[in-house]
Amino acid sequence: MPQTVDRESLVTRIRRNHGLEHATIHVLSARYPQTPIAGRADRHGFFILGSLPSEAVAECAQEAASRLRSGEGHLAVHPNCGTSFLTAAVLAGATSYLSLLGGRSSRWQERLERLPMAILATVLALIIAQPLGVAAQRHLTTSSELGRLEIREVQRLHRGRTTIHRVLTQA
Repeated sequence: MPQTVDRESLVTRIRRNHGLEHATIHVLSARYPQTPIAGRADRHGFFILGSLPSEAVAECAQEAASRLRSGEGHLAVHPNCGTSFLTAAVLAGATSYLSLLGGRSSRWQERLERLPMAILATVLALIIAQPLGVAAQRHLTTSSELGRLEIREVQRLHRGRTTIHRVLTQA
């Protein structure tokens, strides 16, 4: 019989892995400031993309977990998270669409006359999106509370122009 995971524990596990992924990227970025680094979390752990030594990824992931457990919860939030980008895209897109909508005519000239207002509204939406994206990470998509989550293994999956590391976790 297949093992089932209830929705809450699955979401919690992904949020914890996502927070640990962000914290690991913060620690790696401090150690390798000129190296582009990206990540993606799932229920089994997370991926780290970047030309980094495997030992460094393993050490930084352990350090990140230790620092999160020591109360450095801010490490679970990252300014370049997809959650923040998605928040900005949705707010900017919706605001510009709504700003250009309206009027009794669908003539392009009328819409062009509303363009400066649409640009202003979009800029304001992008400004508002920044703290909203951070809040969305903090409350919806990441967790700094690792609970019993532990790093089980770090695997190097790909060599070449971009190195991919798979960080596997267990609860």
